[in-house]
Amino acid sequence: MLLLDLVERSAWTGAQAALGLAVVELADVPVWWAAPVALALASAKSWIAGRLGRKGTASTLPASADPASHPAVI
Repeated sequence: MLLLDLVERSAWTGAQAALGLAVVELADVPVWWAAPVALALASAKSWIAGRLGRKGTASTLPASADPASHPAVI
């Protein structure tokens, strides 16, 4: 499950960066605008995670697939 969580977070980070760069390229503005665009995308991701994922986590995975939802086995 940790691997699934790691993949999810990496995919979101990569998507935010790629979308930020794509937006500034399409808008024909300086590349430094990619950072604020990526931050706006991160806020949107947080909003989505608050509706889809388990409360108190930053995961967009449903609670049944979220590693934070299952008790740790020691």
